[in-house]
Amino acid sequence: MTDADDRDDAALTHDIGRVAGWIDEAERVVVLTGAGISTDSGIPDFRGPKGVWTRNPAAEKTATLQNYLADPEVRRMAWLDRLDSPAWTAEPNSGHRAIVRLQRRSKLLAVVTQNVDELHQEAGNDPDRVIEVHGTMRWTRCWSCGDRRPMIETLARVRAGEADPPCLVCGGVLKSDTISFGQQLVEEVIDRAFEVSRKCDVMLAVGSTLSVYPAASCVPIAARAGARIAIVNAQPTEMDLVADAVLRGQIGEILPRLVG
Repeated sequence: MTDADDRDDAALTHDIGRVAGWIDEAERVVVLTGAGISTDSGIPDFRGPKGVWTRNPAAEKTATLQNYLADPEVRRMAWLDRLDSPAWTAEPNSGHRAIVRLQRRSKLLAVVTQNVDELHQEAGNDPDRVIEVHGTMRWTRCWSCGDRRPMIETLARVRAGEADPPCLVCGGVLKSDTISFGQQLVEEVIDRAFEVSRKCDVMLAVGSTLSVYPAASCVPIAARAGARIAIVNAQPTEMDLVADAVLRGQIGEILPRLVG
């Protein structure tokens, strides 16, 4: 290890102690999470160096509503991707469990997550405190009639040979109950995310490039309301200049040190 590495480690340790002090003093912590918190659980992110769309830009088509609705081949590819998703065997990691400890310390106001894997709930966070701004992959929804069912039921149909399974109620197009590119967010959900952002006294932005809106807007909303902002991420983000502290490193190592 070089002298520069020693200095970097010392600076990170100092910043972790500083943010941990903010959390100790806080009454209402909001944690905004992105794909980076789930990479230690084996779920790749999207835009990182080894991200799904970095390695295969064509895969982004399956997450674009217009392409998904118009092209049966895109839907067939999406169903195959869902079958093989590492999320089905993923387990919460130390980063998820650290956020649960915030809840047990009565510090956690809410988790605002851009993730669709439900690992926060699996880790033990109260589902009522988890605001899923981009929906959940563990359910399907019919684009025509709105019928909603557990994803596991539809995946069983895919395994049985239905390459593009239609809605069992109306025959319409089924998709995961997630927010695709080009799809309108659920207004009540994003309104709640903004509301808790205005109420928090500390916001931890974890594992997100903070480049996807309106979820990324939670950071400046919290800052304008007077909250301290700490960003924990392996890579630079678009909100680093807004933050009071930027902790660069492995989320699964830093978060447990922050919450005690």
